[in-house]
Formats: sequence, C-alpha cells, structure tokens
Amino acid sequence: MTAAIKTSGLCKNYGPTRAVIELDLVVEPGQVFAFLGPNGAGKTTTIRMLLALQRPSSGRAAVLGLDSGKDSVEIHRRIGYLPGELTLYPRMTGQQHIGWHARARGLRDLSLAAALAERFNAVLDRPTRELSKGNRQKIGLVLAFMSRPELLVLDEPTSGLDPLMRSEFARLAREVVAEGATVFWSSHELDEVQRLADRVAIIKQGRLLTTETVEGLRESAPQTVHARFTRPVAASLFAGIDGVSVTSCDGCAIQLQVTGAIGPLLRVIAGHDPVDFTCRHAGLDELFLAYYREPAAPESSHAR
Repeated sequence: MTAAIKTSGLCKNYGPTRAVIELDLVVEPGQVFAFLGPNGAGKTTTIRMLLALQRPSSGRAAVLGLDSGKDSVEIHRRIGYLPGELTLYPRMTGQQHIGWHARARGLRDLSLAAALAERFNAVLDRPTRELSKGNRQKIGLVLAFMSRPELLVLDEPTSGLDPLMRSEFARLAREVVAEGATVFWSSHELDEVQRLADRVAIIKQGRLLTTETVEGLRESAPQTVHARFTRPVAASLFAGIDGVSVTSCDGCAIQLQVTGAIGPLLRVIAGHDPVDFTCRHAGLDELFLAYYREPAAPESSHAR
C-alpha cells in the first residue's frame, strides 16, 4: 500500500540552525501515528514541509503518494489539517468559517460538520475573537474532520481542550481510523499518546531518535527494581552486573534499573538477606522523558 507519509533525507536549515536533519520517516495508512518531541524539536517544521507551507532545504517528502511540493494542491484537497497555532478570522463566526471551508472544498452536505459541532459543543454563532482558545480549537477540529479526509495532519490538536473534549477527540480519531483514514498527530500529551497511538516517532533537535509501536515501547522499557535488606548494602555489589545500573542507594534500600536479563540481579539480591522486593516496567512517560533527555545521535534519522 502507498504510504500515507514518506520522507527521505528531509532537511530544513534556517541559516546556521538545522531544524530538521536527514529525516527518513514512513507512516503507513490506517493508523494513529504520534509525532513526539520537546519544544523546538522540529515537529511543526516537519509538518509544514509535508504540506508545502515551507520549502525543505534538501530531501523529499511525499503525502498520499504525491510529491509534497509539486502536488500540494491535490494533497490539500485530500487531507484535513489543524495547525499548532490556529488562526481564524476574528470577525467571522464559527458557522461562517464552516460555510467558507465547505465552499472552498466543494462540499454541499454539511451534516457531518453539524454533527461534529454538536459533538464538541462548539460555539458557532459568535465572532471567533470573542471565543476562548478551547472554543476556537473546537472549530478547528470541525474544519479538519468535516470533509472526511484520507489523512488528518494535526499539530497539538487538544491544546486548550478540557478533559471531556480530549476524550471526545480520542474517540473521533479511533473512529476515522476504523473507517480507513490515517491520523498523523503531534502532541505533548503523553497520557493521550499511550491511550490512542498505534505507533510513535520521537524527534529531538531535528533528528529522529526512534519509531516504534506503543506496545514495542512498553516491552523495551527498562525495569525498575526496589530492594530492601536486613543490613546496609554497597552499591558496588550491583554495579558490575550487565544491564544493571544503580539509581539510588540509601543504607538498607536500593533502587536499580534493569535493561537486560534480571536473573543475575535476583541471585545477588537473594544472597544478601532481602526483606522486601518490587519490580516494575518503566511507564511510557518515563521512557519518553528518557529519550528527551538523551543526546541526539549524530548520524541520519531513519525510521519506518
């Protein structure tokens, strides 16, 4: 099947600043794909290059099998887009925005737009300059989804929404994917990502660090071990075990992180009179934050 999004060696430079560096990314159709990274990582720049809102310095990008530069008009016809900094005409109402959007796309049936507006409890009868950020964001979601696009490109789509509306967005995203659409979604909300995404890409300082399924990330997450003993123990007892690092040691209690086989660690613990022991996999939020903290690799970014 044709990839929903595919980039090859995609780069964007602003003078000496390298915002996106040799980005190779493939987003298969029919999934929710989360594009994560700290502020300034290159997420929005990547999205703007995909949609030909900015020219890449080098490399290529394809959206729905079309060249993002040469075929941008056709791409825009087939996608729904919600920018990270949504700008609406301040004197126009939400209903006027929907009407203008429908005419631009040649839509005659506005029943889906009306259903989405009701679903998000969007305020459509007041000028958008009078609305809160959350209410403007609801209008942006209606505009993005109302044409039943093949691909939704959403940059921080739940920004400004309350928890109820965030849950409604998650349900809507799963519904459109079940119907065959693809959702490419930039977010800072790690809890949402854990619940909603099929695959995750993490970008930092313009470089792709990893791409993996959410389940794959869970399986690869390190284990955190807490052990308490009858007498004080030395961290050096555990520091030499392959795949084990000591994160804290306080008298009779020790905390360790395990990335390999746990058997050698258990044998050492058992030999020193443990009185308490717990083991858990790191949460995805801990794993994401660990990726955010680690330095970006110097080589090109490749992921599928």
